[in-house]
Amino acid sequence: MNCLLKVLKFFRFFLFFGLILVSLAGLVGMFLVFYAAKDLPQLPTPLSRIIERPQTQIYASNGQVLTTIGTRKTIPLNMVSQDFINAIIATEDHRFFEHHGINKLRTLKALYITLFQSGRVQGASTITQQLAKNLFFSFKQTYKRKFKELLVALQIEASNTKEEILHAYINQIYFGAGAQGIEKASRQFFGKSALKLKLPEAALLAGLPKSPTNYNPYRHLDRAIKRRDIVLRRMAQVGFISDLEYQQARLVKPELYREKTDSRTGSYFLDALISQLIEKYGEDVVFHGGIKVFSTIDTKLQSYARKSLTKGLEKLDTMMGIRNENSEHPQGAIVAIDAGSGAVKVLIGGRDYYKSEFNRAINSFRQPGSGFKPFLYYSAFKNLGYYPGTVMTDQPVIIPVKGAPDWEPQNFGKAFTGNMILKKALYKSVNTIAAQIVEKVGPAAVNNTARICGIKSPLKDVYSVALGTSDVTPFELASAYTVFANLGVLHEPFLFWRVEDAFGRIIFEHIVQEKRVLDPAIAYQVVDMMKSVIQHGSGRSIRKLGFNRPAAGKTGTTDHYKDAWFTGFTPTLCTSVWTGFDRKKTLVDVNSVGITGGRSAAPIWADFMIQALKSDPERDFPIPDNIRFEKADTRTGCITDREETAFEDSENIEVLQVPLKPEQHLCMKEEQDGP
Repeated sequence: MNCLLKVLKFFRFFLFFGLILVSLAGLVGMFLVFYAAKDLPQLPTPLSRIIERPQTQIYASNGQVLTTIGTRKTIPLNMVSQDFINAIIATEDHRFFEHHGINKLRTLKALYITLFQSGRVQGASTITQQLAKNLFFSFKQTYKRKFKELLVALQIEASNTKEEILHAYINQIYFGAGAQGIEKASRQFFGKSALKLKLPEAALLAGLPKSPTNYNPYRHLDRAIKRRDIVLRRMAQVGFISDLEYQQARLVKPELYREKTDSRTGSYFLDALISQLIEKYGEDVVFHGGIKVFSTIDTKLQSYARKSLTKGLEKLDTMMGIRNENSEHPQGAIVAIDAGSGAVKVLIGGRDYYKSEFNRAINSFRQPGSGFKPFLYYSAFKNLGYYPGTVMTDQPVIIPVKGAPDWEPQNFGKAFTGNMILKKALYKSVNTIAAQIVEKVGPAAVNNTARICGIKSPLKDVYSVALGTSDVTPFELASAYTVFANLGVLHEPFLFWRVEDAFGRIIFEHIVQEKRVLDPAIAYQVVDMMKSVIQHGSGRSIRKLGFNRPAAGKTGTTDHYKDAWFTGFTPTLCTSVWTGFDRKKTLVDVNSVGITGGRSAAPIWADFMIQALKSDPERDFPIPDNIRFEKADTRTGCITDREETAFEDSENIEVLQVPLKPEQHLCMKEEQDGP
């Protein structure tokens, strides 16, 4: 009896405590509802007006509209294929006609993820809730926003029929390739109205909204088909189609409508920019948010670059004897960055965007060859105390490599010329001297210099890195060279200055920040050596083509002539040009002579830079206060009183001005010669 009384007392206590908890939960719930509901957005009438929002626009640096994302055409439900309606419901919300705006099981799962998985906020994602998101112009998922979306979803369900909700939803979905809404998507991808969509086509379109960029069938057809098959399987699982229909539809390969040019942005720069925006804000914001993006692109310079690249690649075709349109042609890329800010002014990733959307400017990782040597020379000057007047010997070199065959680097001309100062070694691009330097300074030091200048690609700590055997992109090399143009100051490269929301409020603004990463005096010494590349060395074709401004740069040619580069800069603009075959074939002319960066990339660079800078005042690189110049014999490194000249053939003497820091001293010519 006593035991029973204890049980009854415990039960009464448990019941009383439970009622208190339920009451408290109800009060908290009411408080949350009133707190969140006080500033809920008003539902439009009719609901279809929910899609009447500003379109996302991207502007050039001069205010010109580059592209608009989100143009749409609204159609009634009875003008849409039933297969598509079934496909989108099966994929996005198979209980759509059963719930009242909230899928309880999904909501509990989402609540668990939000509460117990750090850093993640997940929604229940019914069709009604996805539609409700359109009324919120927030760029972050927060608890408060998710709760408000839930309340708005309940409002939508209470005041609209399921057909009205579905109508608004399918007319606002973004499918990618510039297609907003089912009618535009159907005509975009299949060249037909939404009413005429067949099951395999309808299922493919229903799979795209999950990630319009990753599943774009124009670019990733295999992914789009795999996603379509998932949609078909879901349709079979929920009873919209039979197993036989599922199997038959899977066997159909979609025939895409190829006449639509707006399936692509038409621009390598815009592709890169949109990808970056998606990474930062998500596809919902980019494609549905009505944002305004003010990019860094200079349309005038972009046009100059396109013409220069096209002309240069056509000349390369002629040089190689490629005349057949169906033959494989060499490709190219060009990137130009404002040295004073890091703003990307030009980005072109291939010779013809509509034939190949692969962006070689940022996605093609190629060996830079001797274009990597500026990082080597800076490392030697900083860590070994070398300077442009240091004398080394161009001679056969054998460097032991632990666990691998000895490294025996060769010069471009397969010959050796003896002693020379490092300034000449750089502009002559002498590999044996570069190899001796990297053996002393170590590959890790060279890679560290490259990384602090902004190279983010993996770099191997091997001796051959001195000759540019680690892959980089033209975008990276252009950005890293701006550090030399700025005498050691790094500006991170960027593609857009500002982003505004649909109401004109600034949600992001790029603030130019300077970070000193290199010693300015040492950086200037490297820049002065790179100026000689253009004056006397492998980049001298630039002067012959009429580019006469102060500039510095470096050619790059890889083994077997598979890559040909020129990256160079003035004090204001840094440009990198790459040419080569996608399949890494040899660049060779009709006389079976390999084509170097000086022959293919440098002329493109010169042609572009002449046009790009024609209205800018000419200026030279500022000389740091602790730098002086001496005229030096390039063989001995000694001071000479001869007039500066490139060559004096009668005595086989070459004289160059050498920049020196106060503590650096050249030998005296008269002391070496004696009395």
